[in-house]
Amino acid sequence: MTDLMPYDDRDGKIWFDGAMVPWRDTKLHVLSHALHYASCVFEGERVYGGRIFKVREHSERLFVSASALGITLPFTVEQIVEASNAVVAMQSIEDGYVRPVAWRGSEQMGVSAQNTTIHVAIAAWPWPAYFGDEARQRGIRLKTSQWRRPAPDTAPVKAKAAGLYMICTLSKHAAEAEGYHDALMLDWRGQVAEATGANIFLVQNGVLHTPTPDCFLDGITRRTVMDLAKQRGYEVVERVVMPEELARTDEVFLTGTAAEVTPVGEIDRHNFQVGPITRQLMADYDAEVRKP
Repeated sequence: MTDLMPYDDRDGKIWFDGAMVPWRDTKLHVLSHALHYASCVFEGERVYGGRIFKVREHSERLFVSASALGITLPFTVEQIVEASNAVVAMQSIEDGYVRPVAWRGSEQMGVSAQNTTIHVAIAAWPWPAYFGDEARQRGIRLKTSQWRRPAPDTAPVKAKAAGLYMICTLSKHAAEAEGYHDALMLDWRGQVAEATGANIFLVQNGVLHTPTPDCFLDGITRRTVMDLAKQRGYEVVERVVMPEELARTDEVFLTGTAAEVTPVGEIDRHNFQVGPITRQLMADYDAEVRKP
């Protein structure tokens, strides 16, 4: 999604290390450890009707990600929840996005960083559909990436950590350069993993299949959609999914905080319908996030 309004030059305030700070003043030094060594974790949350969807689950996951990187956050989960809600209220966000982020500061330069200050910030802004409303209705186009999700013994793969998204940016840029919306990521074994920022589901003969999240994030939206599918009586199977299965798949869709439930119309040479199960779960998810 293209947004020509720079994120460092906006009105409003950002919660920064415990205080509401003018948006343009929330800066970090060029020698911050996070910038050089990716010692940074974050969350992405959606606001619907002025309410953050599953804000506590997202806030708890921020702490889990931080722990995986050896980062101790100087706040409690409750403080992050309260601050997130305060930012949304202050910015008057009805439908938008919230980005909590935590990172190591500039006290040390080098791989070792035990003595750096841990900073936390929370920003919120209006945000439309990630892939655009038209693409969501027709189905987006994916191309398989040359980059693969790493093995769990090579990186903290269950953390929402900044460094893990480097290959996602490379993959998405390469896909977009060829006219695709996003990239399909395989894992180090050649199994289907996810898209660059969303989990993936395949519908085969009325059954939903989704890769076991053993080397990538088990998304909060993913779990929400699985619950909604089961409430509808759909069978949901978590298992190894191989790319050759795309040839016998009827529907494909992505799930994620930004992507919500987004149908996929094409992956490489394979085409899929935006079918009844995908449309039903899109409707169910839209209703779920806007519950009073």
